[in-house]
Amino acid sequence: MPDCCGGPSAPRKTPTPPEFDLLRTDFTHPVATEAPSCCGTDSGKSFDSVLWVSLMFFLTGCLFALVKTEQPLWQREFSATCVQLLRQSWWAILFGIGLMAVLAHTPKELVAALLGKPGTLRGIFRATGAGVMLDLCNHGILMVGMGLYKRGASLGQTVAFLIASPWNSFSLTLLLAALIGWKWMLCFVVLSAVVGIVTGYLVELLTKAKWLPQNPHTVALPQHFSYRASLRSMAPALRPTRANLRALFLTGLRDSRMVLRWILLGFVLTAAVRAFLPAHLLHQHFGPTLWGLGLTLIVTTVIEVCSEGSSPLAAELLRQGNAPGNAFTFLMAGAATDYTEIMSLKSTTGRWVCALILPLLSIPQVLVLSYLLNHFAR
Repeated sequence: MPDCCGGPSAPRKTPTPPEFDLLRTDFTHPVATEAPSCCGTDSGKSFDSVLWVSLMFFLTGCLFALVKTEQPLWQREFSATCVQLLRQSWWAILFGIGLMAVLAHTPKELVAALLGKPGTLRGIFRATGAGVMLDLCNHGILMVGMGLYKRGASLGQTVAFLIASPWNSFSLTLLLAALIGWKWMLCFVVLSAVVGIVTGYLVELLTKAKWLPQNPHTVALPQHFSYRASLRSMAPALRPTRANLRALFLTGLRDSRMVLRWILLGFVLTAAVRAFLPAHLLHQHFGPTLWGLGLTLIVTTVIEVCSEGSSPLAAELLRQGNAPGNAFTFLMAGAATDYTEIMSLKSTTGRWVCALILPLLSIPQVLVLSYLLNHFAR
C-alpha cells in the first residue's frame, strides 16, 4: 500500500538496542528504526548547549579550587560555591540517576497502583506521603518526580510530590529538629504537607476542567492487577550482573540528562550570584515583617540553595530574626520557585503552563501561612 507521499510502503519496523548519545536533545528510548520517509524527517540530533556550557562553567569553577595561586575574591567565591554544591548534592544526584534507571524498568501499572488513581484526593495524599518519606534533596528529587510523571503519575500528583519532598527527608528533618526544636520542625512538616496536598488537588481540579492538559502517559489498571507479577517482571533487568549494572547506569544517565542540564545551570547561576552579589545584602532586613517576608521570598527565588544548605539557613532566620514564617518561606518557596524544577517540568510536560502552575498555586499559600506563623510567634 502506498505511503502518504505516494511512494511504496516503508518496511516494517525492527527492534534495535537502545542508544546512548550524550549530545542528543531528544529523550525518548529509540526502540525501533525505519527507512527514511520521502517526506523528510528530522534526525533529532542537536548539540545540547545548556548541558555542555553549564557543565564547562561548573567544572571550571571546581578546578579553581585546586589552584593555589592568589585569585580574585569573586573567583574564590564562585569556586567555593561550585565545590560546596557538588559536595552537598553528588550523592542525591547519583541516587536519583539510579532511581530513574529502576523507574525505566517499572511497569506503568505498578506506579499507578502505588500512587493511587490520578485525579483523586487519595492519589494526592499518596504522592505527598511519598515525597515526605523519600530521603533525597531537591536536586535528586527532580529526577524521580519527572520519572514518575513519565510512568503515569498525574500532574497534580507530580506537583504534590515535588513540593513535599525537597527538605522533608528523614535526615534533613532530624537536622532541622536539632537546629530549631521538635515543635517547629513538626509544624513545618505538617504545613508543607498541607501545601503539597492543596496545590496538587487544585492542579487536579484544573486538569479536570481542561485548564491544564492531561498526562499523556496515564494508564488504567487492569482488572486483575498483581503487585507480585509486576515486581517479578522487573527482576531480570535488575539482577546485579555486570551487564545489567552498566545498562542501568546508562539508562539512568540518559533519562536524567533532561534534569541534569537544569541542575548544572542552577549551580552555575547560584555560584555567579554569590560571587557578584554583596553578602551583607543577604544577611539584613529578615525580621518578622512583611518587608522581611518579601525579601526572604526574593532571596530564596534568586539563590538556589540545596536542601542540605537550606535547613541551617532557615534555622538561622528563625533564631536570629525570630521569624519562623520567614524560615518556612525559605524552605518552601525555595522549592516552589526553583528554576531547575520549573524548567524540568517544562521540558518533561512540554507546556509552560504545567511548569508555572507550581509557583502560582503554592506561593500564595506559603506566604499566608508564613505571615500567620510570624504573627503568632510575636
